[in-house]
Amino acid sequence: MNDISRDIDPALIDRFAAIVGDKYALRDQQDIAPYLTERRGLWHGRTALVLRPGSVDEVSRIMQLATETGTPVVPQSGNTGLVGAQVPDMSGREIVLSLSRLNRIREIDVLSNTVTVEAGVILQTLQEAADAADRLFPLSLAAQGSCQIGGNLSSNAGGTGVLAYGNARELCLGVEVVLPTGEVFDDLRKLKKDNTGYDLKNLFIGAEGTLGVITAAVLKLFPKPKGREVAFAGLSSPEAALSLFSLAMDRAGAALTAFELIGQRPYDFTLLHAPGVVRPLSGDWPWYVLMQISSGRSAQDARILIEEVLSAGLEQEIVGDAVIAASIAQGDAFWNFRELLPEAQKPEGASIKHDISVPVAAIPQFIEKAAGAVQAVSPRAREVCFGHMGDGNLHYNISRPIGGDDEAFLRLYHAMNKAVHDVVRSLHGSISAEHGIGQLKRDELIATAPPMAIELMRRVKTAFDPAGIMNSGKVI
Repeated sequence: MNDISRDIDPALIDRFAAIVGDKYALRDQQDIAPYLTERRGLWHGRTALVLRPGSVDEVSRIMQLATETGTPVVPQSGNTGLVGAQVPDMSGREIVLSLSRLNRIREIDVLSNTVTVEAGVILQTLQEAADAADRLFPLSLAAQGSCQIGGNLSSNAGGTGVLAYGNARELCLGVEVVLPTGEVFDDLRKLKKDNTGYDLKNLFIGAEGTLGVITAAVLKLFPKPKGREVAFAGLSSPEAALSLFSLAMDRAGAALTAFELIGQRPYDFTLLHAPGVVRPLSGDWPWYVLMQISSGRSAQDARILIEEVLSAGLEQEIVGDAVIAASIAQGDAFWNFRELLPEAQKPEGASIKHDISVPVAAIPQFIEKAAGAVQAVSPRAREVCFGHMGDGNLHYNISRPIGGDDEAFLRLYHAMNKAVHDVVRSLHGSISAEHGIGQLKRDELIATAPPMAIELMRRVKTAFDPAGIMNSGKVI
């Protein structure tokens, strides 16, 4: 056993391990290593123990013992988060609680359009199960092949379907949560309307594991669209993209299920670095839009709507060029292009990332002001802007200057964050649209949020976790 075991009493480690059995109590540091680093490598932690419970009762007993002994616990799902909420600290005193074995789909209720799932179910697995039942689960993320439902709910995940279907919070009807004391809050209800007091489930959704451990949830399903059309358009400016969005909303309404904005730089990075991608448009444009229209009536209806939108856009000179996917495979290829944007930035060196939201109408103003703010901090830095324009959420990433030094650029992280986030706040936006707060934005949240908001969050935290053992040092 590694020397890190000295950070927690070995006898206590044995007591925790006895709850799940030695097979599911990881003590060897080689086995533990994948749980200690988040995907971008910004945070690294230490622990002597990773517990992988297989039932709600085991989670309850773990939390009882943790409260009894004052042992800090870090819940972890697929370890795909981008703000460090799922990583233990460097003290070695925290234990990691992995939910990956709680991976059953308990029920699909087609008549109620609901699915009851455990926290460790992989998002793509849920999407496929819904599809097999002739239903749609619309939450869609780049990490859907490995992220898990518990983490999606704990971070209030967004993704490309928020415009039409809402984020994780809006897709959830009920939760099952193990509290820090080990008590189980069973609120697995399928009701769309329930006005019996406080909406307690929403305290845990987006709380990033600081109030309890989500072990299961009831989620909404939707009828599968009968027609889906995907188009790529080239435009001259963010203002033109905003005009196209307005036009699409007017003509298609609720059938507009995605509207993604892509700057020329991330578009070019993807063509350069992503294997196997095909150029969606023959010419180059300063900005691009990936648009999807889904019809509940027919494939013909979806085709008519998207053609109407793009024809009007071309006639009004909002759109410079556009192509509608000629097949399901080409539509999937367009989406694959979009999902490869974050990975394609990596070969360009160090980057400073922002997950922001502003009112949709303010997106062009944000892009213009933020570019000036970035250049004031690092004159040759490269703005990499893309995101979910339809719901006001942009991933505004900054790549280091060409030929620049990665470490020197990353030393500008806080200065760059402040510059960009100052612009966000001036437009009444949010510094965290869908990735959460975690460790990355905790200090900035505390420094810039209304003092009363922080005080109320602290009161809630104290009420649910008086011993302070739940994912300490995260969010607040």
